[in-house]
Amino acid sequence: MANQIPEEVIEEVRKSNDIVDVVGEYVQLKKQGRNYFGLCPFHGENTPSFSVTQEKQIFHCFGCGKGGNVVTFIMEMESFSFVEAIKHLASRSGTQLPELGGEKESSLSQDTQNILSAYEWLTKLYHHLLRFTRDGKEGYNYLKSRGISDTAIDEFQLGFAPTAKSFTAEFLKKKGFNQALSVKAGLLSLQNDNSVTDRFRGRVIFPIRNHLGKTIAFGGRSISGGEPKYLNSAESELFHKGKILYNFDLAKKHIRKENEVILFEGYMDVITAYQAGINNVIATLGTALSEYQAKLLNRYVDTVVICYDGDKAGLEATYKAANLLRNVGCQVKIANMQDDLDPDSFIKAHGGKAFKNEVLNTSDTYVSFYMRYLKKDYNLSIEGDRINYIEKVIKELALIDSSVEREYYLQELHKEYNISMESLTQEVEIQRNKQGQQPKKDNPDKNRNTNRGLSYRSNKKLLPAFQNAERKLLSYMLHNPLIAEKVQEEMGAGFNIEAHQIIATHLYAFYEEGHLSDISLFIEKLSDSELQKLVTEIAMYPVLEEISDKEINDYIRIIQEHRNDYVSIQTLKEQQKLAEQQKDPLKAAQIAMQIIEIKKQLKRTN
Repeated sequence: MANQIPEEVIEEVRKSNDIVDVVGEYVQLKKQGRNYFGLCPFHGENTPSFSVTQEKQIFHCFGCGKGGNVVTFIMEMESFSFVEAIKHLASRSGTQLPELGGEKESSLSQDTQNILSAYEWLTKLYHHLLRFTRDGKEGYNYLKSRGISDTAIDEFQLGFAPTAKSFTAEFLKKKGFNQALSVKAGLLSLQNDNSVTDRFRGRVIFPIRNHLGKTIAFGGRSISGGEPKYLNSAESELFHKGKILYNFDLAKKHIRKENEVILFEGYMDVITAYQAGINNVIATLGTALSEYQAKLLNRYVDTVVICYDGDKAGLEATYKAANLLRNVGCQVKIANMQDDLDPDSFIKAHGGKAFKNEVLNTSDTYVSFYMRYLKKDYNLSIEGDRINYIEKVIKELALIDSSVEREYYLQELHKEYNISMESLTQEVEIQRNKQGQQPKKDNPDKNRNTNRGLSYRSNKKLLPAFQNAERKLLSYMLHNPLIAEKVQEEMGAGFNIEAHQIIATHLYAFYEEGHLSDISLFIEKLSDSELQKLVTEIAMYPVLEEISDKEINDYIRIIQEHRNDYVSIQTLKEQQKLAEQQKDPLKAAQIAMQIIEIKKQLKRTN
């Protein structure tokens, strides 16, 4: 199938999708030197070890070893086949692909593809009914009464499912969709008499899209008093409530631009904020924030502003979400929502500008919120409760490394409860010692999540000298065809490591085909994923722009000496075996001593 896309088209797609831009849609990247670093999307980590090289158009994780070019990155991230990855990147860059014959290649099962197609058809149908027909007038009037504009209705593809029992079932049947599959996908409901009805009939429809903008589920809002008020699609292979964030596909670019995301509880909060010009907004889907969602946000952004309802339930949900986000490494702010108000109501009453200035821009830090959150559990007019409250706050403050930040909050306690700074400071130090916090100089960069260190640590053992020489030489060969030509003339594929021999052989062929140095393209031409990873790792080795023939010759010498010594050992072992067969123990012992001496020399040089 991949062969049906001409190589020149594949190369055009690859070159028109800069790897930094593409990876940046999944990972928050920060430049350090010539490379970009971020948290690896393929394994859990708190310190960035994932590197992207714009110059070479490759990525490599020093933690888990994943590596490749822009195409392999998309294949890994989306579980796409090669063709799907090329199609996705072509669509992203506006590159025209030729018509592809044969069966459609997809990493998704046929049933899943059919469910996606059914959701696509119904999204269009429900939206059309709401906007342009009498059947959808009830839903349209409801949304207009909630202050939702036609522009927002169209942008979010809001719709209405008619009240007729079999309307949707008949529509899907005419489109050729299997009824049992539609029931399994949660689009239809099976009744006791084996008849089917629309799961969402009589409800306003909120399409729930994945990060690629494809509808994978519906949220239905009852507008006639039916229960439950909100109804989601059933969970499936495509849809897991704990993994999806509403509006993430539209908000992604705004989140990256602002380096901040605003987290709401509901669809209407998001839509109202979005149409008021606040675009870096997302919401959970009627459930508490999950660890998966928290980790996803941490990959994209430093700061999460939690903006839940101002009532008691909202306060509890905020506390749980804040701690979850902090545990995965996010900096957390808590929007200053007034009691018994939700974001949707506030924006409708006061407008988007007031929401920004009075709610978002006055957000509390986590500690300020925590101090306010704790107060609900205590009657602060009672002396014992006051003391318990202060002690609990001090335990939280003791966890803060920055002495400036600790003092700031201690000053608040000092002013509010008239306790001396000396006593408060002393108590914090006692708590820090109990918690195992060691006194140390403040490091502002370390204490700010916005400046997480962009370093990585390699747990791999140091390589032997010959192996290191082989990798260094291959790295220079990847960057310079003339060096590859010199190595080919002097030692061919005479590397000691088999994988290095294979890489060198492929590289000679690559240059003989007329290609210039292009590491990303070379990786693409390798069919073995393990070889792709190894080439990426080798390509990340630092190389000098100007390297002398002497240095290249030194690498070749080290490699050849090891190979010669290895050959010598093998020859001597054969001679030793022969001496033993000829019952000449003295000669066998002399040969054994020679082998030991060569091995000692090898150890010293390695």
